[in-house]
Amino acid sequence: MKSFQKFLPRYSIALVVLFSATVLFLLTRANTVDVEVGEVSPSDLVQAIYATGFVEADTVAELHTEASGRVIAVGALEGEQVRAGQTIVQLDATRAQLAVREARAALAEQQAIVNDNRLRFARRQALFREGAISRQELEESERSRLQSEELLQQRQLQIGMKAEEARKSSILAPFSGTLTLQSLKVGDYAPANTLVAQVVDSNGFMVVVEVDELDMPRLRVGQAATVAFDALPDKRYKAVVSRLVPHTDRITKTSRLYLTLQELPASIQEGMTATANIVYNVRPQALLVRKNALVDEQRKSYVWKIEKGALKKVEVELGASDISFVEVLRGVRAGDKVVLSPAKTLRDGMEAKITSIKKL
Repeated sequence: MKSFQKFLPRYSIALVVLFSATVLFLLTRANTVDVEVGEVSPSDLVQAIYATGFVEADTVAELHTEASGRVIAVGALEGEQVRAGQTIVQLDATRAQLAVREARAALAEQQAIVNDNRLRFARRQALFREGAISRQELEESERSRLQSEELLQQRQLQIGMKAEEARKSSILAPFSGTLTLQSLKVGDYAPANTLVAQVVDSNGFMVVVEVDELDMPRLRVGQAATVAFDALPDKRYKAVVSRLVPHTDRITKTSRLYLTLQELPASIQEGMTATANIVYNVRPQALLVRKNALVDEQRKSYVWKIEKGALKKVEVELGASDISFVEVLRGVRAGDKVVLSPAKTLRDGMEAKITSIKKL
C-alpha cells in the first residue's frame, strides 16, 4: 500500500505532462494549414475575344443554266480543278447553232442587197445631175437604200442575239479554282435558271466568326488573331481582322467578323469549323496573380499572402484580366506568394505549410 502511494504522485505528474503535450500539439496543429500557392510574377497580359465560325471562300461563283437543254458533255467533276474559261457543262446547242447559221446567211444576203442599192443610188445621182431622171426617182432610190441599210442593222443584231443564245448552252468557269458542285451528267435535261455548278477560288479563303455584340466595340481592322481548325487540332495559324460587318443579328445578338489568314493550310476547305482568339489589348509586364487566389468580400478583393511563414489577408487593387490571370495594381509585389483556392477557414497569423508552388 505504501509503495502504491509513493508511485501515485509520479504517475499523476506523467499524466499531466502527457496531457499538456497533447493539448499543445493539437493547438499547434490546428493553427497550421497546408496550402498551394502561386507566385506573383510580371508577364505580358494578352486580352483576347474568343469566337467560333467557319471557313469561307473569298471568291465563289454559282453557275446557273441560262437556257434549257439536254447535257451532251461534262468537262469537269466535283472536286476537280478548273481553268478560267473551261467548259464545265455543255448543253445541246444544235438548234441555236442552226439559228446562228441562218442569221449569218440572212445577213450576207442583206449585205448584197445593200451593196446593190448603194450602187444603184450612186448611178441615179449621176443621172439626176444630167437631167435624165426626175427628183422623185432619185428620192425613191435613196429611200430603198436607207431601208436596206436599216434592215442590215437588224440582221446584225439578230446574229448577236442568236450567237448569245448559242453561248448560253455552254457553262464556263469564270475563273480558275476548285469545282465544289456539279450536279449534271450526260443525258440529263437541265431547265433554265437551275444551279448546276459552283467554283471556289482555292487561293483565297477567309475565316468568318460570330462575335457577341458586347465585344464588338473592342475590335478593329488590323488586330491580330490566332485561328485553330477542328480538323487540324494540333496547329495554330496567325490571322488579321480584315472586315467588320456593322450589323447585329436580332436573334443571336452577334455580329460577323472576317479574318484573313497569313498562311493557308494545305488541306483547308470551305465550310471547315474554326475557332479564333482575337487580341484586342496587351499589357506588357503586368504584375499577375491567378484568379483563383482572389477572395471577394463586400465589393473588395483580397488575397492570402504568406509572410514569414504565416498567412496575412491583403486587400488588392485589380486591373485588366484574361481567362486565368488578373493584373494587380496595388497590394502585392513580384515574388510574393499567395494562396490558391483559399479555404473559408483561413485566419490571419495561421502558420502556412506550402505543399506546391505554381508559377506563370
